Amino acid sequence: MTYTRRSFVKKSALVSAGFTVPRPLVKRVLGANDELRFGVIGCNGMGWSDMRAHLKIDGVSCVALADADSNVLARRALDAEKIQGTKPDLYGDYRRMLERKDIDAVIIGTPDHWHCLNLIDSLQAGKHVYCEKPLANSIEECNRMLKVASNSDRLVQIGQWQRSGVHYKHAIDFVRSGKLGNIRLVKVWAYQGWMKPVKVVPDGSAPNGVDYDMWLGPAPKRPFNPNRFHFNFRWFWDYAGGLMTDWGVHEIDIALFAMNATAPKSVMASGGKLAYPNDASETPDTLQAVFEYDKFNMLWEHATGIDGGNYGRTEGIAFIGNEATLVLNRQGWELIPETIGGEDGIRRNKLEGLPKQSRPGGRNYLDDHAQNFVDAIRENKPDSLACGIESGSVAAINAHMGNVAYQTGRKVYWNAQEGDFGSDHEANNAITPIYHNGWELPNE
Repeated sequence: MTYTRRSFVKKSALVSAGFTVPRPLVKRVLGANDELRFGVIGCNGMGWSDMRAHLKIDGVSCVALADADSNVLARRALDAEKIQGTKPDLYGDYRRMLERKDIDAVIIGTPDHWHCLNLIDSLQAGKHVYCEKPLANSIEECNRMLKVASNSDRLVQIGQWQRSGVHYKHAIDFVRSGKLGNIRLVKVWAYQGWMKPVKVVPDGSAPNGVDYDMWLGPAPKRPFNPNRFHFNFRWFWDYAGGLMTDWGVHEIDIALFAMNATAPKSVMASGGKLAYPNDASETPDTLQAVFEYDKFNMLWEHATGIDGGNYGRTEGIAFIGNEATLVLNRQGWELIPETIGGEDGIRRNKLEGLPKQSRPGGRNYLDDHAQNFVDAIRENKPDSLACGIESGSVAAINAHMGNVAYQTGRKVYWNAQEGDFGSDHEANNAITPIYHNGWELPNE
């Protein structure tokens, strides 16, 4: 099959209809008690959180860690030893780790600009993959990862762990029940009051033990700066897409999944560095983006330094229907009925109310997401993945479209037939990244 960008639209249509892209069956079927040997690529933040969640599962072990920072490797080796009694082997270059035949699955927790290379190399090495969100740092990288995964017999789970949340599933079922009436607007937001300015600091030398060239990988060559390293890489375009692809992917994922939507018809965005105009970050700290789909609009918004989000929640999703609004976030969900006036002048609810539906106490959805991945591997059931790569790519691609609209400063129109932004050359140029430092964008 000749591969083009339009494969995103075709694959997404299958996902929204409840089908998955055909793939070969997994060759090795594991029993419930068979050991699954994991390696981790990028161990500092979520990569280790993901590995720790998997280590709670019987029969899972961490045998190898790969990271460009030897300080992180040493710390995580000790962490692993405390949990499982043995230290994993350590690698500065993940490709050497992937040469090992005894590794069954890989967790990818690197900065976003590395995900495409990491994931494709892992699949081609015969590993199952748990990849942190967002899937990639560009639309075209997502497309190429999808193509490779669809031709692989390995399973891929994307770290959009809200998909494994029980109360999210119940809320999605209610949205799809039709009881809210015609849903014309979906609001999605993340207000991050804890985020303070990223202080401007001078360039300098990379810390001892850091292979900075390896950390940069395909990103543009730049002097080392602490602001661009570990965690804060999220706020620089070279490596990530800011809050839109960080928090946004989690929330947009649930919104579009519940609405059975995939690609928008158009996107426009407005915002900027309005909270901290002089700090070191590049991505906008304040942003609103409007996505137009066939039957509804979705509004994404984020703001740093503010906790006063919509409906009194710092983050969440609101499905606004003619009969009622369903407001959902990580703590639970509730129904806010619309009202109608009667002849007696009294306003009454158009839909019978429900008590607030809370998240089950003590439930860790990241743990549930890890369990789902392991179960799918052991049972050889790709369709049982809570957030497989085909489905997980939809939120990432939509979020990148929002950033494209912001960066071009105008409304952009998605051409579903061609898989591009039509005649908008500037927007189209943002679809495919340029790789640097001798690294090449993987072919499918």
